[in-house]
Amino acid sequence: MAIVIDQKDSLNTLSLNLTGNELPAEVLEFLEKNIAPELLEEAVLLDTVFALNSSVVGGDNVGFIMNLHRMNDIRYINKFLESANKHLPVGGCLVGCVEISQRRKERLLAQYPAPLNKIIYTFDFMAKRVWPKLPYLRRSYFALTKGRGRVISEMETYGRLYSCGFRLADSFEFDGKLYFAAEKRGEPDFNEEATYGPFIKLRRVGKTGKIVKVYKMRTMSPYSEYVQEFIYERNGAGGIGTGSKFNNDPRITTLGKFMRKYWIDELPMLYNLIRGDLKIFGVRPISKHYFSLYPADFQEFRKNFKPGLVPPVYVEIPKSLEDTVAIERRYLEAYQRSPLLTDIKYLTKALYNIFIKRVRSC
Repeated sequence: MAIVIDQKDSLNTLSLNLTGNELPAEVLEFLEKNIAPELLEEAVLLDTVFALNSSVVGGDNVGFIMNLHRMNDIRYINKFLESANKHLPVGGCLVGCVEISQRRKERLLAQYPAPLNKIIYTFDFMAKRVWPKLPYLRRSYFALTKGRGRVISEMETYGRLYSCGFRLADSFEFDGKLYFAAEKRGEPDFNEEATYGPFIKLRRVGKTGKIVKVYKMRTMSPYSEYVQEFIYERNGAGGIGTGSKFNNDPRITTLGKFMRKYWIDELPMLYNLIRGDLKIFGVRPISKHYFSLYPADFQEFRKNFKPGLVPPVYVEIPKSLEDTVAIERRYLEAYQRSPLLTDIKYLTKALYNIFIKRVRSC
């Protein structure tokens, strides 16, 4: 048996058999595919926008939790996910649903005639996507809307799940919503510095392996840093023209592609240069996950050097992750022998490639 709790109006608890007709057949099939039978027998089925506690779920280890309410209407999304994580054992499963931003756009454009539909979509995008990200103004947004109807992308959904200790097991779309099944694999990150706005601080591996906070403008969906492993497993890295970056990275936004093309997103990194975290030329500051993809011996060698604003992949253009490692190794070995001359030589070549040959970020 399962529990249904509708917290929109009250905390009344009702019984519901998951094998009945209350859920659409497609959703039931999704559950049967991804949830072990013994977990289904002791499931907790919710319709809530609030964080969970023991009195709500009926215990601290329930095995399987499903929330029927769209994630878009949850005011404190991470608090809900963290509370679900708390009540699940490792290997337990959380199932939820969300209307992702692309489906929302399609729905609004189909709902109204042209050109009214584009006007309404633009207004909706500004009000529900841009406004909640603006510093100093986001509080007024949540005060007025209580967080309901928020625009959330698919990648942000997965990023929030991973940041709260879950791993995506499966997902499918039905009736305009994306349903996801996420397995608990650890504790939430509780990252108080996770940002939602246009400016971000990224934790990157610096000299001696010390983690430094690199400042950039957002070009990806919020919480994208948490799904690097997921994107790597799904898409791989190092395709032609991508260097060490992920192939067909779905986390990059339309505006983000424009900013990356003209390096607008990297302007805040000048602050890191002034602070001494970076030098003008050097290997790219990368995340711990990217760093883990490098050979172990090169990881130790790379830690001896400070990262830079302009990386050597602008001098030699890589076609794979292995190429990137080889290019960085050649640069660092040369820098070790002659630091000043090497940086002058490499920086000159990099600037020529950037401004004359129009080489873009790899």
